[in-house]
Amino acid sequence: MSEKKLSILLVEDEGNLHEALKLNLEMEGYEVSSAFDGPQALKSVQNEYFDLIILDVMLPELDGISVSENIRIQGNEVPILILSAKNSSADRVLGLKKGADDYLTKPFNLEELLLRVNKLIHKNKRMLSKAPVADEYSFGKNSINFKALEGTNKQGKKILLTKKEAMLLKLLIENKNEVVPREKILQAVWGYNVYPTTRTIDNFILNFRKYFEDDNRNPKYFHSVRSIGYKFTDN
Repeated sequence: MSEKKLSILLVEDEGNLHEALKLNLEMEGYEVSSAFDGPQALKSVQNEYFDLIILDVMLPELDGISVSENIRIQGNEVPILILSAKNSSADRVLGLKKGADDYLTKPFNLEELLLRVNKLIHKNKRMLSKAPVADEYSFGKNSINFKALEGTNKQGKKILLTKKEAMLLKLLIENKNEVVPREKILQAVWGYNVYPTTRTIDNFILNFRKYFEDDNRNPKYFHSVRSIGYKFTDN
């Protein structure tokens, strides 16, 4: 099975530049989605997982700085590379303050852009990779054996886990005490690029509460964070 291509959202309204960038990025092996204005960019980010966003500042309807700010407000930490004809230090500082990870002024060298894209994506991948959890993990009076696909609750009752349940538990535990965005969960556990309803994850979280919580209405371990994602706490 071939490895999934890294995905980029290209947000640029100037047609010729958009096509040239798209072609060169695809030749580098990236999967490129297109947006031509601010609202379309935000809609794409809400519906799909991306490894990087290349974002022009001067966009119709909603400018790139506002798009970047909106993405960060939603709790999405996707790397953002801003492209801008404005090259003053004040413009660069504003872009970086509003959530961009890098800022490249037009006209730019294509090779430099491709190097920055590669660097941003792989830096982000390294930051996201957590220390792997051992095959067995205990919290409270509960335990999970990921290899055997089973858990034991505080009453000593064995719980058979599906593969997806074990994968989701492992992901949440690897990111203990941090909110894991639902986009990351769907990408990591289900392998979706375009997301189905997040009710899927809600149902899994409800199951975990039934298995492992003393009171599933007042969870200690498995939390839903409204509009963002889910969190496992074990203090």
